[in-house]
Amino acid sequence: MDLYHVWCDLKPGVSDRLFADRVGAYLGHLKSEGLIHGFRLTRRKLGLGPPEVGEFHILIEVENLTQLDGAFARVATRQDPVEGFHQCVNSLVVNAKFALYRDFPDLVRVHGEERF
Repeated sequence: MDLYHVWCDLKPGVSDRLFADRVGAYLGHLKSEGLIHGFRLTRRKLGLGPPEVGEFHILIEVENLTQLDGAFARVATRQDPVEGFHQCVNSLVVNAKFALYRDFPDLVRVHGEERF
């Protein structure tokens, strides 16, 4: 499983519930289309966390980079309905940061033959 991370803050005056609803609609749409495996929206608790990352964290699970590329390709078309969902989330946030991680150790890794 590959994990695409998004950290962000909300623009001043944006409702946290509105943001949660829109993230659910956007990523729920991508999931229903088979473009992602799953997602979670989390929020920093008790102010704990590095200041460099936002208050909100979105975790998007994809089965592999091919699936992620398919999701990116669909969003990149900038066509409705996905463009509307994307804009409804993107217009609410500032300070977005992104990262891509993978499960480790990789399922394909052979143990014992490493040379470094």
